[in-house]
Amino acid sequence: MPSNETYVSQILQVISAEPEKVVLSWRDKTLTAAELTTLVRSAAQVLHRHTGGTDGGAVVAILTVTNTAPTLVLRYAANLAGATVVHLHTTNAVDPADHLAADAKLKVLRETGATYLAVDAENLAAARELRERLGTPLTLAALGELGPDVLDLTAGDPDALDLDAVEIGPDRPAVVTYTSGTTGEPKGIAFDFRARNGFISAGLQMGWRSVYLACLPLSHSSGATADDSLASGGSVVLRDGFDPGDVLRCVERHGITRMLLSPPQLYLLMDHPEVDSTDLSSLTMVTYVGSPASPERLGEAVKVFGDVLIQVYATSEAGFVSMLSPAEHLDPRLRVTVGRPMPDWVRITDPEDHRDLPPGKTGEVCVRSPFTMSEYVAEPELTARTVRDGWVHTGDLGFVDGDGYLHLRGRIGEVIKTNGIKIHPVTVENALLAHPDVVQAAVFCVRDRDRIEHLHAAVVLREAGTATPGGLAEHIRAAISPKHVPAQIHIRPALPLTGVGKPDKARLAVEASG
Repeated sequence: MPSNETYVSQILQVISAEPEKVVLSWRDKTLTAAELTTLVRSAAQVLHRHTGGTDGGAVVAILTVTNTAPTLVLRYAANLAGATVVHLHTTNAVDPADHLAADAKLKVLRETGATYLAVDAENLAAARELRERLGTPLTLAALGELGPDVLDLTAGDPDALDLDAVEIGPDRPAVVTYTSGTTGEPKGIAFDFRARNGFISAGLQMGWRSVYLACLPLSHSSGATADDSLASGGSVVLRDGFDPGDVLRCVERHGITRMLLSPPQLYLLMDHPEVDSTDLSSLTMVTYVGSPASPERLGEAVKVFGDVLIQVYATSEAGFVSMLSPAEHLDPRLRVTVGRPMPDWVRITDPEDHRDLPPGKTGEVCVRSPFTMSEYVAEPELTARTVRDGWVHTGDLGFVDGDGYLHLRGRIGEVIKTNGIKIHPVTVENALLAHPDVVQAAVFCVRDRDRIEHLHAAVVLREAGTATPGGLAEHIRAAISPKHVPAQIHIRPALPLTGVGKPDKARLAVEASG
């Protein structure tokens, strides 16, 4: 790929074949392919002119309502002009309405050295306050006239943009995504242009032409899926968040073919009372990502949606790792796995001495692929610990079986030593989720005053569920062993979630300890 060609130029080239086609829909608004192209090229031309174009140093922070067209347009424009993009609205990969605090936004701006802050009208006041507090030059920009102190990115000439004058090194960061993970402290994960361009090229080879429903934040993995959908000649329908009833209505109204969900959202969708009366025939890809899914619940999902389920195992740092295809979901034996990685992408290593482990042995999942991160922003020591000799050490525990399928066993720090054995929480979680009354489960460690570890579980029951802690304990005793029975089983109306859509086990442990 030439140095001035990016995933954005690929998208614009593909959609130019149908200029009048509606490619973006959100709220009561739409953009055709021609309108999207004009907006992106106009904004890129203004940014290129103001940044000098060839120094490669511009960093554009984006503070917009996450799941709206400006979020995509501004990222495309900045990347087309060779700038690095950093999303400032949220670290939450699941809920677009979850806002990053002002102090955290300032930290992001300072760490990344942002020189531009692209905003929409809803976030203009907050942007002005950030500029005032930052203490270093920061140009506000927007898609339209928002005031004399805001650069109007629609004032550019789309035909005047000279991509031959834009030099973009493949190692230059294209996007920095901040994620809180389970620590609560935002970390900036940088992906270079080589990774972003490669992701689109891989998607084009798949030949997917989809109508994608985006209800996860565009600032995270949902944004890459939107890119892939547009690059394959498809379209994107944006929603402000996830509501199962709204999702079902959108599928029927827009002929949605593709969705990206977290496992808890998948469960809510398939349990919704309107799912049986909704026409789901347009769906060809229902992808779930973010945390391991219950094999039993996946069996139920296959009955609801058919052979359209795709499981993607990915991490914030490693990107895409493996996939379980729709056909593989039909085999109950494979639903306990996260699919097969590409050849030579995954190693399983001993967490202590880092030696490679043979098939069937559990160790740390390490990943090397074209889609892994380049660095943690402003965290060289953390980067060095995480990326070693090109391999991203995920912190996930797992093993590869004799057929090449990857099985996950939780996180390195989650192994619980109790009753004289080491227990992987996922083993007990899967047993709980196999109970007909349980729809969600999380197993976690609670330490007493003597620092002794105790196994606890929190579950959410079906609406008509009547299971008791004692009954669930007997279920685990029969399904696994007496030593795997939690000291306490808490029945809750809902499980708290982290910003990446996983059960917040740290919060559960604190609440159980109190």
